[in-house]
Amino acid sequence: MELAVLFGVCLLISGVAIRLGVAVASRLGVVDRPGGHKQHDTGTPFVGGIGIMAVILTAFPFVDWWFRGATLMPLSAILFGALAIFVAGLADDIWHLGFKPRFVVQAVVALSMVVLGGVELRSLGELLPGITVELGWLAIPVTIFATMGLINAVNMIDGIDGLSGSVSLVSLALVALVAHRSNHLADVFFIVAMMGAVVGFLFYNLRYPGNSRARVFLGDNGSMLLGFVFAWLFIALSQGSEAAMTPTTALWLFALPLMDTVGVMIRRVWLGKSPFRADRHHLHHLFVRAGFRVGDIVAIAVMVQAAFALFGIGGFLLGVPEYLMFWLFLVVFAVYTLIIARPWRLVPWLRQINRSLGLPSVQVRGIFVGFVRRDQFRDLLGIISNGLRSGYDYQISVYQTDRSSPDGRNTYCVVHIPINGDEQMIGTVHRDTLRVRRRLARQPGVEVRLFLCRHNQHDLRSIYASSLGIRGGGQYVDRRHMRSTLIYSLERGEAISDSGIGFEISVPPA
Repeated sequence: MELAVLFGVCLLISGVAIRLGVAVASRLGVVDRPGGHKQHDTGTPFVGGIGIMAVILTAFPFVDWWFRGATLMPLSAILFGALAIFVAGLADDIWHLGFKPRFVVQAVVALSMVVLGGVELRSLGELLPGITVELGWLAIPVTIFATMGLINAVNMIDGIDGLSGSVSLVSLALVALVAHRSNHLADVFFIVAMMGAVVGFLFYNLRYPGNSRARVFLGDNGSMLLGFVFAWLFIALSQGSEAAMTPTTALWLFALPLMDTVGVMIRRVWLGKSPFRADRHHLHHLFVRAGFRVGDIVAIAVMVQAAFALFGIGGFLLGVPEYLMFWLFLVVFAVYTLIIARPWRLVPWLRQINRSLGLPSVQVRGIFVGFVRRDQFRDLLGIISNGLRSGYDYQISVYQTDRSSPDGRNTYCVVHIPINGDEQMIGTVHRDTLRVRRRLARQPGVEVRLFLCRHNQHDLRSIYASSLGIRGGGQYVDRRHMRSTLIYSLERGEAISDSGIGFEISVPPA
């Protein structure tokens, strides 16, 4: 009950603090403007860290008072580190400081963990059979390096709405279970407080019915602050005689952000670029290019991170040798890096996964229905119109191709729908597609599917066409290209009539 109350109070504190931050964000310039490699199209406040900082300032002293003599860390150390990293992140959000000043602040904060808090990575655990790697004089530099790595891992995975917060929430929940099992109650209270802070942020950042896009972003102030919290918890809980877990278990508990960050940096160095230069080759960016909706990407990332973390915890609880878990992690990381290093192969493969899972794609522009004989298309229009029950606008276009099957099927329909990036609309169109498909299930040879408009990037067929010097206004040319004539057009609300239009256009089927 105490944990539930603490979670609720911290959620409320975070939500109210973020709401107040939104009110002053424009005056301070803490707003993320569209442009560059960013995907959003409206200005969004960078105030997610305000909610997390507010919880630390209010809830942490309570935890420190509640567990007198058994606190998880000195109050002064955590407050200094949190405030320093938050202010540095906020300054970067406003003035775009670059990675060098950020790294200096991160190193100072990591050093304060050691000097003021006594949190130090002294041992890496049993990385080889019978060999425990003790760091000795390397403890401080390795602690600084590891802390900076975790801080930037959270920062770099913060690329789409709800992703960093959701993945962080999963890791926090599982770290709380590990800490509770080892009777680190003060740590559990603090972690639960952080979970409340993250959920308060996700209320504004996660996409759900009624919230079609993020109203606030985590920003560098929030992502760096979360990374600092993770660094402190992972190091503190994996060291000493009363450690709640091994250092290798900590790797599995934050596997996805770590592997994505290091894998992308290795790819940049391999291509001769700066490892700190922002690009759109993180795993979530590749999912976006493959047509996955943001909500689906977040759900998949949460499941993958949960699977990694549970695997690591399971190995720890079952007594699997630490060195075996460590080398398994390296193998998984190597495979992951090889996969994301070849986006031209990964993106088409992800598209196939999207289709096989039956998920709607962000590249949806309508519904394709075909092929039938020309004398059947009017009956087909009636079935399609009755199947589109949702109250959106649409236009149905009927085309006749210059090719046909032996039974004369050379006519198809495309229902053009103004999606405008609305993921809830995409889901609605997907459901209507299934409804139309069921209505036409008894019509042999009639295909009903989502009509997609794809970008050429990472499309193997367009890459092949480009290698042959073929260009066509953004369209690829292949053996399926055909000439089609528009023979009929119908908008929502219009009655099916005998009038039609018939001019030639050249389109490839989606």
